[in-house]
Amino acid sequence: MRGPATSKQIASLDPEQDYEEIARFLYAYEFSWDIERALEFALFRTYGIPAISGLLAKTGEFETRPRKRYDDTELILAETIENGLDSRRGKRAIARMNAMHNRFRIDNSDMLYVLSTFICEPIRWLDRYGRRPMTPREQRAWFLYYRGLGERMGIKGIPMELETIMYWNEAYEVTNFRFAETNRRISEATIRLLLGFYLPRWLFWAGRPAVRALLDPALLDAMGLRPVPRWFSRVTVAALRMRAGILRLLPPRRKPRLLTQRPRPTYPEGYRIEDLGTFRVMEAASQKSCAHDPH
Repeated sequence: MRGPATSKQIASLDPEQDYEEIARFLYAYEFSWDIERALEFALFRTYGIPAISGLLAKTGEFETRPRKRYDDTELILAETIENGLDSRRGKRAIARMNAMHNRFRIDNSDMLYVLSTFICEPIRWLDRYGRRPMTPREQRAWFLYYRGLGERMGIKGIPMELETIMYWNEAYEVTNFRFAETNRRISEATIRLLLGFYLPRWLFWAGRPAVRALLDPALLDAMGLRPVPRWFSRVTVAALRMRAGILRLLPPRRKPRLLTQRPRPTYPEGYRIEDLGTFRVMEAASQKSCAHDPH
């Protein structure tokens, strides 16, 4: 990965041609923490769709091994953005993701919706809570990067323009958000996982309202979660905006924040891309005989 670029240098790049480089800069330098949080909430939104939460419940991974499922998803996505969509490791990560998805009959519109959340939620998160929003050029590059990923996943009907997919994303939620027990189960398992990154288990009760404070009423209803008092939502949002104000006073990040380099209890000795994700029973047995990469 190249050294740190400045916002001025990014502004000199062409989002139509250099979208991978721009997206990588946004992910690893400019908005690293915010984009990671936004993508967590992007995945969270998908659990408001019964077809998606039902599939996740069917695999059993989110309820029995939520940390592994989280790490696998994050690592596959990180491999592509850190190394490039058409790099050797990027191609291996996309192949692993496609192999998992091809085991199931997943509607193209559900796949497109998940992709749309990866595009839309970081942009919306930074508008609300970031030290600055993405510029139009950065938004275009972010969109084109994920459009390229979606094309390599075989997703059909990806719009050509960011505005179109943002409108489509909202309309899809209006039509498809509805309560299902699997929504509630998967969302509860995910909330416990996310809180575990910051709090001991005995303090989960204190952290749950902060997660709910960042969810809109339609998503809360679809998940069967109670809304928090309005004053608590205001306090939570104010805390995030205070953080953004502090970040504006700090110098830019000089070292990349790479998720593939983060120590993970799931993979204490490193991981192989081909070992990430879920497998059929026979596939899982064969995976146990494979050695892990140190990366």
